[in-house]
Amino acid sequence: MITPVRKEFRKLVTRDEARRIINDLDLKPHLQEIDIENAYGHILSKDVISEVDVPPFTRASMDGYAVLASDTYQAREDKPIKLKLKGSIPAGIDPELVLKNGEAIEIATGAVMPEGADAVVMVEYTHLDTDVFIHRAVSINENVMQAGSDMMAGERVLTKGTSPGAREIGVLCAIGKSKVNIYGLNVGIISTGNELQEPGFDLKAGEIYDVNSYSLFCAIKECGGTPVRYGFVKDDEVQIKKALAELSKTCDIILTSGSTSAGSGDVMYRIIEENGDVLAHGIDIKPGKPAIIGKVFGKIIFGLPGYPASALTIFNEFVAPVIRKLTGKKITHDKIKAHLAIRVRCDGRSQLLPVGLIRGSAYPIEKGSGAITTLSEADGFIEIPSNIEIIDAGEDVEVTLTRELDDPDLFFVGSQCFGLDTITDLGDLKMKIINVGSTGGLSAIKNGIADIAGVHLLHESGVYNTPFLEKFGIKDAVLVKGYLREQGLIIRPESNIGQFEDIINARFINRNTGSGTRVMTDLKLREIARVRNISFEGLISNIKGYHTQAKTHSAVAAAVKLGKADVGVGIRTAAELNGLKFIKIADEEYDFVIPKRLMETKEIQKFLEVIRSREFRLSLPPGLAAYERTGELI
Repeated sequence: MITPVRKEFRKLVTRDEARRIINDLDLKPHLQEIDIENAYGHILSKDVISEVDVPPFTRASMDGYAVLASDTYQAREDKPIKLKLKGSIPAGIDPELVLKNGEAIEIATGAVMPEGADAVVMVEYTHLDTDVFIHRAVSINENVMQAGSDMMAGERVLTKGTSPGAREIGVLCAIGKSKVNIYGLNVGIISTGNELQEPGFDLKAGEIYDVNSYSLFCAIKECGGTPVRYGFVKDDEVQIKKALAELSKTCDIILTSGSTSAGSGDVMYRIIEENGDVLAHGIDIKPGKPAIIGKVFGKIIFGLPGYPASALTIFNEFVAPVIRKLTGKKITHDKIKAHLAIRVRCDGRSQLLPVGLIRGSAYPIEKGSGAITTLSEADGFIEIPSNIEIIDAGEDVEVTLTRELDDPDLFFVGSQCFGLDTITDLGDLKMKIINVGSTGGLSAIKNGIADIAGVHLLHESGVYNTPFLEKFGIKDAVLVKGYLREQGLIIRPESNIGQFEDIINARFINRNTGSGTRVMTDLKLREIARVRNISFEGLISNIKGYHTQAKTHSAVAAAVKLGKADVGVGIRTAAELNGLKFIKIADEEYDFVIPKRLMETKEIQKFLEVIRSREFRLSLPPGLAAYERTGELI
């Protein structure tokens, strides 16, 4: 024990002086890999790229019966149609069943769709009596979730700087990731005082429970740091010195509470002076005056007051910003007001609608109940009572936040493409991206919501994108020529298919109506029909699978890979990521639409600088290529 000696505070520093001292400290986070179950509260130091498709197979999204949609078109409640029951498919097995016209196969939610089926009738709209009776018609792909429709192999599903919560951990599990890379910052905690006792134990006369080490533990986690709780020690120089020395071996920052005043029993500043340097002792702030900033055993130390309110005040004012800066953590708010970006129709049920927030507007994010990224991409949700049928665009809504908000440099709405990752990386641009397809992007531009729309729509004239600006009534916008994407046939390596016309005699999987790939496919089929002197309808009626639609290029590749189809049309990137053969048939033009009013902003100028750069041309992934028109303004 040391002999108690009274010592006055050094000259009190102002809040600004304290911040200057802290800003001059040499503090850096360390990068580390941790298990996903420990990732909550931390910040990702690397992008997370999916190596698989989610779901990995086309599956039923409801309990019911797998059918051919065309078999149900005549079904009515009072006049059901009868289908022969072929068998049953539970979840978790690869079915060997093949569905034919006039048949139905019982299927569980999440089970693999059988070959030949293109829809699921919910069990509620059926009854069973040896045969299956269907009381309600279904459309193609109804109650079906296509392979890769949630996440694609090669897709960046979580970005560097993300703070994983329950939704993001779910995304990591869905793609099979067991570990992630984070910004690590170990923060040691010591409570000092002869009067302290652990919660859970009975108090003796003069004792109080240790509050600070537990409250600081949580506060550090909230800031993205990793708390290392040493516990409490007595006001004893030997014990305190031992605790500081031990924590200095593993921690980047050390926090103490208590023993910081100028009283005879407070020894912290003396230990720091003897084993490091006291940079400030006493800050001109209330509460929290007896605080210390220094270095001990080579590590930064903050000595906080002993009173819990004062300790947390100093922590929130000076320490928390340091930890958040080093870990990339941001402050969130519980609820905020926003304007609804687009009109929302409700179905008469109470609803929690996920939304993305951008500059005061709430943009609904709906991918279906089976898509986990619906929640991971949302910033929060709005609560819609059951008596509300429609909420018009522009109406005020209250958003309950589910993640920390980060103001983006640019707001992108449109067709998803791997090239966007290249642009944001090279330009160091924070781009909020909502993938709703080309037509959705054009609508967002027309309604003044998006900064950029990504489009690749082929007009029947053979011209990409430009004719659709007029069709959508978009006048005050610029079309920026982007890059070429190789479109072609996606087939298995052993396939004998060699040209586009071969799809007529193969099992085909098509893209969804309205997609650029679907338009291009139909144009080529119409040309074949013209050469053969038959109608387009007559030609496609002989293509097995023409009406089976996939929502993404990855879903096409997955169907071919799993043997559900022999061939599909998609981009080279999707084929190569799935180890499939690719036969090029065309280069499609992927362009960007930008409002004229934004063309001179520094963010758009940076965007244009990137896509016109040589580095961009060299960095595009396989299947994408810049060309002589890249960066041209129309």
